[in-house]
Formats: sequence, C-alpha cells, structure tokens
Amino acid sequence: MSLVFSEETHRNLLARIPHCTGREVSDWLRAVDDGPAFLRFEEKVSWLRHEYDLSYGHAKAIIHEYDMRRAARRLR
Repeated sequence: MSLVFSEETHRNLLARIPHCTGREVSDWLRAVDDGPAFLRFEEKVSWLRHEYDLSYGHAKAIIHEYDMRRAARRLR
C-alpha cells in the first residue's frame, strides 16, 4: 500500500533530494532504471532505500517520479 503525496509535497521532496543525497534526481532515476525490475511500487521503494540508504520519503518521491515519467513516455 502506498500513501499518496500531494503534488506540492512531491515537488518539495524532489527539490531537496540533491542537497540531502548529493545526487541529482536524474541520477536517481537512472539508478532505478538500471536496478531490478520490481513490479510493485513498495518493492521499488524498499530496494532503493536499502540499496542506497535513503529515507522513506526520498525513496518514495524518486519512485513516484520515475513511474510518472515512464507512464508519460508510454503515452507518446
């Protein structure tokens, strides 16, 4: 089960990720793309948290952004 962030909260989390992690969001999205092919949202979040020692909020924001961008690419 995943709780949904408001759009504002999501954008705020994304904006803080480079400062908190030392890596740009685009770097994190590539890491997810290169990582294991989990189907479920929470599996991806858990993998990202444990693989890179991220907070739950940051990992969730990264996976949410990854999924939104992937869905947008499919619609083109």
